[in-house]
Amino acid sequence: MEVRFKSKIKDSIGKEGFKQVGIYGGYFFAGLISALGGAIYDIKPFGIAFVAVSKKKGYIFSAIGAILGYLVFGFSVNSIRYLCAALIAGLGAFLTELLDLYHIPSYCVAVAVFANLVTGAFVKIRTSAEAGEYILLIAEALLTAGISYFYYRAINANYRQIRFKALPINDLVCIIISGATLFLSLDGLAIWRIHPIRIIATGIILIALHYGGERLGILLSLTLGFALGIGNKNTSILCGAYGFSALIAGLFTVQSVFVTAGAYLCSLTFFAIASGGDMGISLFLDGLIGTLAFVLLPTGLTDKIETFFESGADLPPDGTLRQNLVLKLRFASNAMAAISDSVDQVRERINDVTRRKNEEEKEYMTPEEYVTKEVILEKTNQIRMVASDQFISISGMLNDLAHEFSEAEIFDSTASNKIRRLLGEYDIYPSNISAILDKYGRMRVEILTNSKSKDLSNPHLKEEIGKICNRYFDNGRITSFKDDTMLSFFEKPSYSLEVGFAQHSAEGELCGDTIKIINDSKGHSILIISDGMGKGSRAALDGAMGAGLLSRLINAGFGFDSALKIVNSALLVKSNDESLATLDIANIDLFTGKCELFKAGAPASYIIKNNRLTKCELTSMPAGILRGIEFAKRTAVLGVDDSILLMSDGITDLGDDWLKGELGNMPSGAQEGADYILEKALEKMKDKKIDDMSIIIARLERNK
Repeated sequence: MEVRFKSKIKDSIGKEGFKQVGIYGGYFFAGLISALGGAIYDIKPFGIAFVAVSKKKGYIFSAIGAILGYLVFGFSVNSIRYLCAALIAGLGAFLTELLDLYHIPSYCVAVAVFANLVTGAFVKIRTSAEAGEYILLIAEALLTAGISYFYYRAINANYRQIRFKALPINDLVCIIISGATLFLSLDGLAIWRIHPIRIIATGIILIALHYGGERLGILLSLTLGFALGIGNKNTSILCGAYGFSALIAGLFTVQSVFVTAGAYLCSLTFFAIASGGDMGISLFLDGLIGTLAFVLLPTGLTDKIETFFESGADLPPDGTLRQNLVLKLRFASNAMAAISDSVDQVRERINDVTRRKNEEEKEYMTPEEYVTKEVILEKTNQIRMVASDQFISISGMLNDLAHEFSEAEIFDSTASNKIRRLLGEYDIYPSNISAILDKYGRMRVEILTNSKSKDLSNPHLKEEIGKICNRYFDNGRITSFKDDTMLSFFEKPSYSLEVGFAQHSAEGELCGDTIKIINDSKGHSILIISDGMGKGSRAALDGAMGAGLLSRLINAGFGFDSALKIVNSALLVKSNDESLATLDIANIDLFTGKCELFKAGAPASYIIKNNRLTKCELTSMPAGILRGIEFAKRTAVLGVDDSILLMSDGITDLGDDWLKGELGNMPSGAQEGADYILEKALEKMKDKKIDDMSIIIARLERNK
């Protein structure tokens, strides 16, 4: 009955209600602890500062906690003054939120300073204080301003970024300083000469050094040393002891925890001897117990600590790992090729045995039954051949990946880590970042993240990442697949293409030709025309399938030859009817102007240099007819203002004499030129049976 009653209470409050209770409880506890802490000369402005910067009604609970904290010290004039200041800070926080000014940190800081100065000046005037005490009050007000700003930044930091190592260094410093001030209230607790809070501080510093890195460890050591020292005039001793010891221990973090802890304790011992007296004994004992606690941490806990600090870390492969990966990919590629050969051999044997059996049983079958069996056998044999081709295609894809990895000369881990911190400021938490320099010195940045991430299309990302890498990047490309999204930035090349295209459908609204224009990850612009067999919807389906599948595979990083094998296999098994598509591709390197032409059954292409037309004609088979087809290839080099023309056979069947004659009249713009050529081709085919027509014109331009 009691369990059911508790369950009803939990359901009525809800998850959100428990979360709010936890938040407000945290405000209360932080207000209480900060009020207990004090520096030398009985200065205790920390509770006032925390109340002033508390948000979303948290100031109510932090004010209650601070007031209780100040009451702990009794009803002295100073404690009553701070109690009143906490009340004023709470009222100021209420007004700040009421007037919607909380997002401006200077207002919150001003509230804390005002509460401190007003109450302090009132007490000084009432007690006829000397000039020195007023100077001390001004110093306290400055301390209040600084610590309230740190509290503000710490409260409003995005703590999810800590786990992903994406928290900006400024926010990290503010969080550490804010947390260190909470140690002030506990530094007075001591058992003989042993201070538990300093033992904890030593453990935290060593954990940060060994698992989080030297920067975090040194930052913590300096902050904790300062915070623990200002309460008892030992600032320089503790700050120097913790900071220098962390610096020495940081040199040995690549070794075991025993070496790290030993180096830290040795350095701390030197400071203990130099300090002498009770302070030296206390410093040594606290350091000894803290280092022992660090090295004796249970394995389960250290595993969790290590996992936390490694979460989100980018681990790009070094040269050795890259070569190992390349070898494995090539081995897998050869294995797939061997499987394809085995499947082919088995297919031939099965086909031979089945046909012999069919011939032996021929006399017992009607002619119709025999023909039907032969057709089934042939179709089954074709399916087995396509299966064999699939293994060859996979082999080619693995080889392409191996080639791509072998070309990646450098993985810039420093840039990757800087980019990770930058993305954290945009609330983007990637699972992997790669900043890759290829063998030509060109850089690309690939960021894999969850599809729900926002701000992926923010234009400022390109500029900020460019500053980090000291390069100019093109606009980012976003590629999504299921729950993952790849955001890619490519170094801006020397050239760009002005591209224009035009189409005419010979039958209905659907054109049998498909045009695709894509950019790969290596500074190439790729132009594709795929011409499906015939006209109308069926031709449009074949053309779209050929160009669409090819462009997706190229975008995924696969080579043209292995992509063609996949397209060919897909068209072979698409239907029982004959299904084919020509593929005409121009791959233009925008860094050098090199142009590679790939043709599978496609008509001639043309290059315009200095107003002269050069024909590029290659003999090849279209995709979808036979197994094992390959591209016919040719290479050319384009200069500034040179153009390339890709056209379907609906235009090229007219010959090229008329095209040469039209060069002088063709407009200079790529789109205008494409429209002009299509218009003239339609005029020449007037009153004749025409085919689908497509044209792409691309002119090379120098980037500014």
